[in-house]
Amino acid sequence: MFDKLRHGFAPGFEWAEPTDDDAAPETKPAGAQFVARSFTCAAGSRSYKLFVPSSAAKSKRKAMPLIVMLHGCKQDPDDFARGTRMNVLAEEDGFLVAYPQQSGSSNHMGCWNWFNLKDQARDSGETAIIAGIAREVMAEFSVDPERVFVAGLSAGGAMAANLSMSYPDIFRAVGIHSGLPCGAATDVVSAFNAMRHGASTTGATPPEVNVRTIVFQGGADRTVHPSNADLIVAFASTGIKGAVETRERGAGKDGVSFERTIIADAKGVPQVEYWALEDLGHAWSGGHSTGSFTDPNGPDASREMLRFFMQH
Repeated sequence: MFDKLRHGFAPGFEWAEPTDDDAAPETKPAGAQFVARSFTCAAGSRSYKLFVPSSAAKSKRKAMPLIVMLHGCKQDPDDFARGTRMNVLAEEDGFLVAYPQQSGSSNHMGCWNWFNLKDQARDSGETAIIAGIAREVMAEFSVDPERVFVAGLSAGGAMAANLSMSYPDIFRAVGIHSGLPCGAATDVVSAFNAMRHGASTTGATPPEVNVRTIVFQGGADRTVHPSNADLIVAFASTGIKGAVETRERGAGKDGVSFERTIIADAKGVPQVEYWALEDLGHAWSGGHSTGSFTDPNGPDASREMLRFFMQH
């Protein structure tokens, strides 16, 4: 994010270097496209990569879902695609994936500037640029407007939260992994404080329009305090009529324990889902080890987010 605001490895979390036996997932499966693009609007310009599944050419009239994926600091679209395996899932299930890329001139650590006021509001800053990328893809391809989603990790997760607040008319659901709520900070100093100690309820505010929200957070995260996830869930749950909460406990691969909380509305449709992972550090749960900031042993956050997105 900046020199001291490091999107680094949490103490106790060991990131394994890829091995010869640990084959990287295909970021561009056979017949699919993973193309570099750029987008410019009044708020600025950003490059992005777009994954188009092979099924898109075969069924041009069929409206596809679109997921916008926001990388964390010191990552890029290719790295994030490898780690999350989202392109592999997109080829399997037939949806588009857009990966906006933060520019080094806007943040030399490659972090989304989620903590700036202009990057939290509608029609300004990075929120406007990312929303514009989504609109551009929707205009060019056959996209189902009811199935447009956004997800991100760390700084990308915080920016995804900003987008769910500023563009609920575009993004029908949001996935926030190791992120912070919109309004958690307004400058560098408050960003440090929110990450280290948790956002204040007086700073962050509940959304005016509820967007379905799925949250993943590691209990061993030393970069983003886990209480930020609790606040995201509390805000996302505000105003759900006839809310019914259920909880279950389980374990992922190699015994990574978790508690999953589901908050459904009166019709039984899950509106909020929260995966609290006891021993996970600052890493994408269930991600592939060839991508940075991943823990392959946790529940598969990518598949679970996709399932949640498609439930509505």
